[in-house]
Amino acid sequence: MDNNAAGQILLHQTSSRKRLDHKQDTICILGTGDFGRSLGIRLLKSGYPVVFGSRDPKNSVLLPSGAQVFSQAEALKTSKLIFLAVHRENYDFLLALSDLLDGKVLVDVSNNLRMNQYPESNAQYLSQLVPRANVVKGFNTVSAWALQSGSLDASSQVFVCGDDNKSKQLVMDVARSIGLTPLDQGYLLAAEELESYPLQLFPMWRLPFIITAGLTVFFFLYHVVLRIIYSYVNKNVDQTYQIMISIPNHVFPSVCLILLGLVYLPGVIAAFLQLHRGTKYKRFPNWLDKWMLCRKQLGLVSFAYGFLHVFYSLVKPLRYSFYWRSAQYAASVMKSNATSEMEMKWVWRSDLFYAFGILGFFVFCLLGVTSLPSVSNAMNWREFRFVQSKLGHVTLLLCTAHTAVLGWNKFLKPTVYKWGLPPGYLLSMVIPCIVLVLKLILITPCVDRMVTRIRQGWERKGRDLGKVNI
Repeated sequence: MDNNAAGQILLHQTSSRKRLDHKQDTICILGTGDFGRSLGIRLLKSGYPVVFGSRDPKNSVLLPSGAQVFSQAEALKTSKLIFLAVHRENYDFLLALSDLLDGKVLVDVSNNLRMNQYPESNAQYLSQLVPRANVVKGFNTVSAWALQSGSLDASSQVFVCGDDNKSKQLVMDVARSIGLTPLDQGYLLAAEELESYPLQLFPMWRLPFIITAGLTVFFFLYHVVLRIIYSYVNKNVDQTYQIMISIPNHVFPSVCLILLGLVYLPGVIAAFLQLHRGTKYKRFPNWLDKWMLCRKQLGLVSFAYGFLHVFYSLVKPLRYSFYWRSAQYAASVMKSNATSEMEMKWVWRSDLFYAFGILGFFVFCLLGVTSLPSVSNAMNWREFRFVQSKLGHVTLLLCTAHTAVLGWNKFLKPTVYKWGLPPGYLLSMVIPCIVLVLKLILITPCVDRMVTRIRQGWERKGRDLGKVNI
């Protein structure tokens, strides 16, 4: 065995011994609530001796077996690493115990009820309260349920921040040893951001939800006007039954197609902005940045609406109104005793309509599958870009063609413009058609070469490149 291999074995044995020794260190938990108990169970399973500090040590029925329970002062004497699992309102008891926290690592796992509840973060307030302790913010993004169920059933990321690197590293080592993934977020100033993170409700989904809700309400009311109110006013016919199936089955594909167009429209706008500026070293407008950051969410919502459209279309033949109309048509044919030949125009139209729809939905499913982290992580950058960009535009083209075949030449007939309003499918095609036309311009060889050069770092001379447009 050479010296290098022997050195590696010795280093491995030394690090393993250190890990074993480290696991023998007692960990103190102040707080016997749900989080404190769940954390204690997880630490005990990982081999750590656990001591709970409680105001009433005798009341320890709910605490995990194998853990010791002392008074708060006695518990602090047993460990150099303390997890503070109490709310900020109850921090005052630490003032009387500040001498016992001198030089020890105090991990603040608290969260607030709402954002900006206090002028400073809980961790910063704690560091002011006990200045001689090394305060570390961490574990506040992990729930008690996640600690109990394990990393396979919940998020395993633990964000950690603190001013003392050794204390922060100690907390990160504990997180690793119990199966979690620690992420260093820097100094204690980052605690305010970490405490705001669990309070955010779908931060990346907010704009897509607003856009989707607005489009859904608009198209629903639009079709109610065209299909129900118009029929009642002009023909005195009650068509309110269409609210349940027919109108939603027109709303879902319209919103789906527009959302899919909105996924690729910001990329096209960004490319033309770079062409206009002649450089990539200028910031995009803030609205474009926010739009580009939520493209994945827009695409997933569009995919969900596409699924709804497929299911609603499948149940159309099961409806009573469909049977009634079919029976009425068959009866009228029998009464007239007339036969008609199959019109090839309608054959081609229906087959094209379904073919474009099936192919578009199939490629759309590929986009949705590759959005899963387990799938996208197995792909390299070029493969992921090919699927999400190239196949994405193919999906948009197929879905737009599916909608165009549905309309066929109806837009040329004045009778389809009820009260002068265009059909809903025409409105849904505006944004996708704009995206496809602009993309067609961008993929022409001369324009594509220019965009590629700019994105590789080339800059057009004779411009004020130092000016940043926001």
